[in-house]
Amino acid sequence: LEMHDDEPVVELQRVDHDSRVHLDIESDDVEAEARRLEALGAKRIAVIKTWVVLEAPTGQRFCVILPQRHGKVGPHANVWE
Repeated sequence: LEMHDDEPVVELQRVDHDSRVHLDIESDDVEAEARRLEALGAKRIAVIKTWVVLEAPTGQRFCVILPQRHGKVGPHANVWE
């Protein structure tokens, strides 16, 4: 799917778990973000190379990954301090 350089990237991929949607959350501190999400109720499933796979209490799996578009944060991006 075509997006602006500073908008979220949407990709399609086949997954081997029940959830039909898989989100990747970019963070410059993957471990700290994973711990924050665990404190909110997520369960750590795996650590793979430089990313962490988590599962929400609802069963939705997602990953915390390093930023994929360095220097491309712009007016369409969400940033939390």
